[in-house]
Amino acid sequence: QVQLVESGGGLVQAGGPLRLSCAASGRTYAIGWFRQALGKEREFVAVISYRGGTTNYADSVKGRFTISRDNAKQTLYLHMNNLKPEDTAVYYCAADGQDFSGILYRLARTYDYWGQGTQVTVSS
Repeated sequence: QVQLVESGGGLVQAGGPLRLSCAASGRTYAIGWFRQALGKEREFVAVISYRGGTTNYADSVKGRFTISRDNAKQTLYLHMNNLKPEDTAVYYCAADGQDFSGILYRLARTYDYWGQGTQVTVSS
């Protein structure tokens, strides 16, 4: 059983940066970020393969967000730049017991483990 704990959320002005972290209690393979805005469904943000060589992003964040991982620290990061009010959501870390293998990793149901979420609020 892998436990995931997100941190780094908060209130930021539009255009500003923020970095989220996700600490894992054990080895994870494919690991990614999802977000859920109030009243909306949970949506895919980004995913990264075990060795970090493959990443995939939602079109809405491409060019603004960067996903990275440090396997020695068992930590996942999401570097967010040029934040917009529409990025406001609870951000969740999700991990799977298998490595990234394609488009299925844009689906929440693919993942075995989830964190509790961290709130990101972007003010205009």
